[in-house]
Amino acid sequence: MIDVLVQGSTSHDRIRSLCLIAGALLFLGLGGCATNPVTGDQNFVMFGEDTELEMGRTNHPKIISEYGRYNDEQLQRYVQSVGEKLASVSHRKDLVYRFTVLDSPVINAFALPGGYVYITRGLMAYLNSEAELAAVLGHEIGHVTARHGVRQQSAAQAANIGYTLGSILIPELRNAGSQNIFNMLGGALLSGYGREHELESDRLGAEYLARAGYDPHAMIDVITVLKNQEIFAAAEAKKQGRDYQGYHGLFASHPDNDTRLQGVVTAADKYKVTDGKIDRTAYLDHIAGMTFGDSEEQGIRSGNHFYHLAMGFAVDFPEKWQINNNPDSLQAVAPDGKAVVEMGAADLNRKLTPEQFIKQRLKITTIRSGQSFKSHGLDGYTGIALSQDKTVRIAVVYLKDKAYIFFGGAETNALFSQYDQAFLNTIKSLHSLREDEIKLAQELKIQILRVGKNDNYASWAKQSRISNSPIEQLRLLNGDYPNGELKPGQLAKQVR
Repeated sequence: MIDVLVQGSTSHDRIRSLCLIAGALLFLGLGGCATNPVTGDQNFVMFGEDTELEMGRTNHPKIISEYGRYNDEQLQRYVQSVGEKLASVSHRKDLVYRFTVLDSPVINAFALPGGYVYITRGLMAYLNSEAELAAVLGHEIGHVTARHGVRQQSAAQAANIGYTLGSILIPELRNAGSQNIFNMLGGALLSGYGREHELESDRLGAEYLARAGYDPHAMIDVITVLKNQEIFAAAEAKKQGRDYQGYHGLFASHPDNDTRLQGVVTAADKYKVTDGKIDRTAYLDHIAGMTFGDSEEQGIRSGNHFYHLAMGFAVDFPEKWQINNNPDSLQAVAPDGKAVVEMGAADLNRKLTPEQFIKQRLKITTIRSGQSFKSHGLDGYTGIALSQDKTVRIAVVYLKDKAYIFFGGAETNALFSQYDQAFLNTIKSLHSLREDEIKLAQELKIQILRVGKNDNYASWAKQSRISNSPIEQLRLLNGDYPNGELKPGQLAKQVR
């Protein structure tokens, strides 16, 4: 069975083999094969539709809690209406679909099983028509209708269950070497599904676009947006001296050169009910005024600086370090990934010194080289501690009614001294937001402008508050990356 699965030449071989396994699993009440709503083929699944819907219901509140729902009800209704046009011509019209714009600058869209579809405002900023929005939503609907999430989860569990059953029935499998083979088997199945599932969702999305009256070739436009983002991100990482971990190989080539993608999109032309609408103006009208990048509520990153208007503070991280703005902490990672500094905040309830706060609230009682300090008029305390045998720099700085807590550590204890001064510089940079920083702490907004005859990206970049590669980012926003130029009379996005 291992040889069949590992060496089988086609995905049909894998499915047939999995369905043979399914017979044994079904006997044990663990799974079986079900008819795919899209293709009519038999797919290996371990979850019924009721469980699939429950997975969506259970995880939807967690997604909203993690990312936040973007506070623009008109935009939310617009995205829902576009999504419903596509869902009404999909292979699973019986589902109730929910389309949500997430309050995140990350460029992303995804779906949960059962009809929960998400798109971030970060991705919406870079789209340039209603047809492109429909292409993103149609692709995600394709994941739902083809039950990709359930099939992926089933394959993962099957690999583990397959080993468990085998080790009970066949004594020779009870060793580490065989466990590694099954781990590789599970990985091979899942990585094999990745590209096929994405291509299938591209095909389904293009079909739904055509059936709903949109131009199906908008699917290629969206993937071009994502590919250009990948190219830009890699160039920025190189410029900043850090490694870039790209997407998992789905865009290895440019969409214009991807013959399989071109084929599945062109095949959707036969479903066209109209010439295919684009609706660029309607889309731009709906995203006018949308937040670009970090929100004020989450705090604003600008170069190696971070500003938080509501909490009234600013802090500087080491230059070229990657700043991650997590829901409950700030984190900066060294370009080589060998050091990290993290900052969080906690309410002050008792009148303790920063040193007492560390010992009583954080329960860290053993501190080496401890010292009190005052920086930017703020009281703080810092020292060296051990955490799971790792040397860390710990500090607490008081600002108003909050304690700001810092941890800095390196990959190894031997490297700690190399980064410790950077940790200290970050800790002592914390200060109350100054008058001249208030504007920097305000979120950026997308504005839709009519291009004049003297306008170009260079002049727009000087007027923009984008701090990082503004010309390149404005070109990305308007679909002109890498070398395009503004055209007089067109509507275009500016960020101010």
